[in-house]
Amino acid sequence: MSALLQVTALTAHYGDFQALFGVDLTLDPGQTLAIIGANGAGKTTLMRAITGIARVTGGSVLLDGQRLDRMAAPEILRAGVAMVPEGRRLFPSLTVEENLRIGAHARQGSGFWTLSRICDLFPVLRDRRDHPGTALSGGQQQMVAIGRALMSNPRVLLCDELSLGLAPVVIREIYAAFPTIRDSGTAIVVVEQDIGQALKVATMVHCMMEGRITLSGPPESLGREAIHDAYFGVRHG
Repeated sequence: MSALLQVTALTAHYGDFQALFGVDLTLDPGQTLAIIGANGAGKTTLMRAITGIARVTGGSVLLDGQRLDRMAAPEILRAGVAMVPEGRRLFPSLTVEENLRIGAHARQGSGFWTLSRICDLFPVLRDRRDHPGTALSGGQQQMVAIGRALMSNPRVLLCDELSLGLAPVVIREIYAAFPTIRDSGTAIVVVEQDIGQALKVATMVHCMMEGRITLSGPPESLGREAIHDAYFGVRHG
């Protein structure tokens, strides 16, 4: 089975500051890949580089063999990569339904995800579809942000810090949607500071520190000490 998303020797800069140093990762169809690491490790920059927001200065990003790193962000979205950004970033002047529908503007033809199926995935949104997006709770806003991204029917869904600031019960509810998303044909990359949550949902985990991947493997093969060392770069005897 060939890789769906292939990132090879990726480097990225903000001005003169280098944020990524030769990052390699592979996402296979149907996979959930988790990227963990402390603040400033380069996780969000990696997501932004894949989606064309951060400036790629070396290496390549391929989706089914197609070079994404030579495309602008809107082209990458149309090619099949959508992101749920950190902080949700809903449009405050739009209702829940309008926020969801705006995600479909990049859709190429028909696909699995429709407004009705998003409401089946997150039933609370059906009852709140006429409410302003920002009048919802944090967890409900996160559901809208995920639904908005899915409305483009992406091949790859990038999720940046889904659990940030949310109660554990809400986090569980959001992550419970992952199997349905994968079954629809969408592979998932999730950036997560909560290591325990990442290990629960992922089929493969990458740990980042200072713009580099320091540890990779399936969650069941990664011990607590190895994760600690890769996360913080220090050993305690």
